[in-house]
Amino acid sequence: MQPKSAPMSENPSAAQGYAGDVTASEAWRKLREDKDAVLVDVRTVAELAFVGRPDLSSAGKRLVTVEWYNYPDRTPNAKFADSVKAAVARPDQTVFFMCRSGGRSRSAAKAMTALGFSNCFNVIGGFEGDLDGTGHRGRGSCWKTDGLPWVQE
Repeated sequence: MQPKSAPMSENPSAAQGYAGDVTASEAWRKLREDKDAVLVDVRTVAELAFVGRPDLSSAGKRLVTVEWYNYPDRTPNAKFADSVKAAVARPDQTVFFMCRSGGRSRSAAKAMTALGFSNCFNVIGGFEGDLDGTGHRGRGSCWKTDGLPWVQE
């Protein structure tokens, strides 16, 4: 798997602040190949419940969910880093961060890289993708449109 910004074997660039961007399909492939790779979904509990979430069961994994912003007040989650550290055994593991479209997850990848996690990647396009020209999501490349496994409660 080759991320968009930097090969996975390289250290994060200081200018970028994290290991790089990968598509949802690239993240899914790596999650299936690397027994230690982790996917952290940083969306709110409401987004996960109403929009859906990646289903990693066929890869023999569970999705890690840690809100970047608290729901419903959208305040920063002061326990974010501690929660990720509790879910990821080693700071050298490959960790993919995902949100709705790639903004919050990029911030999460940068934050965890600054705390010493060396292989933090942002899933560009996220779960639903960016808004298209008509103001709708889910039409560009993202977890849902790439046909990757997901469930909705």
